[in-house]
Amino acid sequence: MKKAEAKTDLTPSQRINSQIAELTDWRGPALARLRALIHEADSELVEEWKWDTGVYTRKGLVCAANAFKSHVKLNFFKGASVPDPHGLFNAGLDSKAMRSIDFHEGDDMEAKAAGVQGLIRAAIALNMAAGNKK
Repeated sequence: MKKAEAKTDLTPSQRINSQIAELTDWRGPALARLRALIHEADSELVEEWKWDTGVYTRKGLVCAANAFKSHVKLNFFKGASVPDPHGLFNAGLDSKAMRSIDFHEGDDMEAKAAGVQGLIRAAIALNMAAGNKK
C-alpha cells in the first residue's frame, strides 16, 4: 500500500497528528500548541481534514492551521468580519473575507494565546449568529 493510500484511511484527527509528527523542527510544536489553543477555546469544535490541512468547524468553517516552510498559519475563514482588538491578524489583510495570523520561529505564542482564543470564540459566535437567522 502506498503512503498516500494509507493516509486516506486515517481520521481527520489522526491526519493532524501525523502532520504534527512529521514536522521535526519548531513548526511541529507550534502547530500542536495552536491545535491545543483551538480546542481550549471551544471543546465543541470538530476537526476535519480539507485541502491537506487541519480545519476546525462549528456550525461552519471557523479556522484552519497549517505549516509552511517559514511559518505556521492560523487562517480564519470569516476573519474580515471578526473583531481583532489585539491586532493579531498579520496576513490576508486585503482579503474580503479571510484573515490570518502567521507565526514565525521565535514568536511568543503564549503572549498571543488569549487573543487567539478570543478570535476563535468570535468566529464561532459569527457562525452561530448566521445559523440562527435561517
